[in-house]
Amino acid sequence: MSYFKHEKALVETDKIGDDTRIWAFTHILSGAQIGKNCNINDHTFIENDVVLGDNVTVKSGVYIWDGVRISDNVFIGPNVTFTNDLNPRSKQYPVEFAKTIINEFASIGANSTIIAGNSIGRYAMVGAGSVVTKSIPDHTIWYGNPARMKGYVCTCGQKLNNNNNCDVCLKEYEIIDKQVLETI
Repeated sequence: MSYFKHEKALVETDKIGDDTRIWAFTHILSGAQIGKNCNINDHTFIENDVVLGDNVTVKSGVYIWDGVRISDNVFIGPNVTFTNDLNPRSKQYPVEFAKTIINEFASIGANSTIIAGNSIGRYAMVGAGSVVTKSIPDHTIWYGNPARMKGYVCTCGQKLNNNNNCDVCLKEYEIIDKQVLETI
């Protein structure tokens, strides 16, 4: 085994990348695929039809249901809730669960809820406690209930200033048709 599994974790899949760490009271079902160098914190549940990329951080208390796809370098804050069924009924299951896509380098703040079938763009940030009811474009910051766009974000994670520049890493961006492009 080339990954760490806490003795109190239940891991049923063998599809786990090197250097991943799985902590206590985590349960991962047999169909799940976990990338390398991930950190999956305590009290996390990962269902069968779930794919996590490389370098993903999943904080405590997160349940990841069938249909969720999480790309490389994503941060999932504590107690984030994913849904996968837009019309849930007890003992009635859809033919296929809605797909939820979290793209590279996105960050989702603590206690946020991500409604099934939406995607979160590359480098996007979702503020703590938000309810995401629609897809979020790349490089944008969203928060609230329902979550609404509040600005643009740099690849380093800082909000861009009014000139579309980052005051921390000094990168400059141009925004064309709500698309964020790094200038050279």
